[in-house]
Amino acid sequence: MELNGNTGVNPLMGLDYPDPDVIRVGNIYYMVTTTMHFMPGCEILRSYDLVNWEHAVYVYDVLDGTPGQTMEGENNIYGKGMWAASLRFHEGTFYICFAANDTGRTYLYTSDRIAGPWKKRNIDGFYHDGSLLFDEDRVYIAYGNRDIYITQLKPDLSGPLTGGLHRLAVSDAGNPHLGYEGTHFYKIRGKYYLFFIHSLREKWMRTQACFVSDSVDGEFTGGDVLNDDRGYCGQGVAQGGIVETPDQKWYAVLFQDHGAAGRIPVLVPVTWKDGYPLFGSGRKIPGQFDIPRNEKAGYGYRPLVQSDDFKKEQGLSGEQEREQYGCYGFRSVWQFNHEPDMRLVGHDEKNGILWMETGKLCKSLVQAKNVLTQRMLYPGCAGEITIDICALKEGDYAGICALQGCYGMAAVTKRADGHYDIVMISREAEDDSLQAMPEDTGEGTEWESVPVEQTQVRLKAEVDFRRRKDEARFFYHTGNGWRQIGITQKLYFKLDHFAGCRFGLFFYATKETGGRAGFRDFRYHTAVKGW
Repeated sequence: MELNGNTGVNPLMGLDYPDPDVIRVGNIYYMVTTTMHFMPGCEILRSYDLVNWEHAVYVYDVLDGTPGQTMEGENNIYGKGMWAASLRFHEGTFYICFAANDTGRTYLYTSDRIAGPWKKRNIDGFYHDGSLLFDEDRVYIAYGNRDIYITQLKPDLSGPLTGGLHRLAVSDAGNPHLGYEGTHFYKIRGKYYLFFIHSLREKWMRTQACFVSDSVDGEFTGGDVLNDDRGYCGQGVAQGGIVETPDQKWYAVLFQDHGAAGRIPVLVPVTWKDGYPLFGSGRKIPGQFDIPRNEKAGYGYRPLVQSDDFKKEQGLSGEQEREQYGCYGFRSVWQFNHEPDMRLVGHDEKNGILWMETGKLCKSLVQAKNVLTQRMLYPGCAGEITIDICALKEGDYAGICALQGCYGMAAVTKRADGHYDIVMISREAEDDSLQAMPEDTGEGTEWESVPVEQTQVRLKAEVDFRRRKDEARFFYHTGNGWRQIGITQKLYFKLDHFAGCRFGLFFYATKETGGRAGFRDFRYHTAVKGW
């Protein structure tokens, strides 16, 4: 976020954009981050100063359309999907490479324009957290966990080159926590650099490491280059790309855990001494810093989260419309939880209504299709929505949620006797560890219900992430003001979903399909009264 025209502050955007990789092409910076099970996927952001960022493009609308990606039956890919992409620009072509651990495949997307279209291919093999390096007429991929390998690829990147280099470069074997991974591979001024994330061995603490060699097949030597939590709850900063500005200054874009809010990018200045990188100032990350010089000072960035009246802006060019409405015709701030079934989604742009229908039965929120999500903003935010409930069927739930494994939600449901109730439902975590919660096969706990007579209701979700407080509260509008419903839900970042908490607009059926709900006038509040 920007303090003024010349100064920035960490963390950068207060949003869950993990595993960043960053490049500069001309005077424009591009960042790609992990999007996991959300669709459209592989989002690329754009910046002119490395501090302020906006949406540029989604690389794909769907990946492979597997039963897990489409949430067929009880299938899902929570915690899986697209991880830790490598973004490169070489001889006029953009390259995106990533592995998806639900399919066990490595994907390669290419385009001569960042806006696309992007061509999809596969690289033979599975390359965890892979990083591409183009080195004259050769191309390599560095990858792995604990044991980091370098493999030479065929010129067309279709798979390993027969007889080409394949070697173990660095090992963190025996680390009781997180071994080296999140590889970023560079050749800078004739030397080869491998950057990693890992944990300290004596305690859990994300740390950034770097190893350097004079040749791709030579010995890589090095160690930790950054061990700093910015004074924030012992949460280290690591994993990401480095980039050089037009005036030969270097920066790293890494991430830091912020509890249930997710993993948020941090900008770290990098200097060099005897061919080795020095991160931060005295190995500490500055809270404030000068914005790198750019030719677009004062440029108006479109926000990465925003309210939505579900009406499309008029007068846009085709390219502007694809960029600003890249989520299946919705604003690009949205992503669906898993691949949506657009046959069940309607968009009345004239009247500003998102219509959802039910096409399958499910027990709980986490198996609902077509949940439309936005990232939640650290240190806290609120979202509110009006829902038309007149076409709900018995057992339907339509509402707004805080989407995580330990979710909370406010919804309207139609009971067996035909009357409507506003309810607050949640799933509670068993502990506060990172460990994944068991597979969710239940219905959640209903904490409170309030009868409702009107055919339209307004619901709100509010979250507080300050210093990992990580609490969500839910409200309904009485006509005279907001009233909280149910409990204050404790949120946790855990490995089952492996993503920061999001607002979700949802509609699902537990008894019969064919119901319909309308959503309008979504309001995103970036500050909450009383904080």
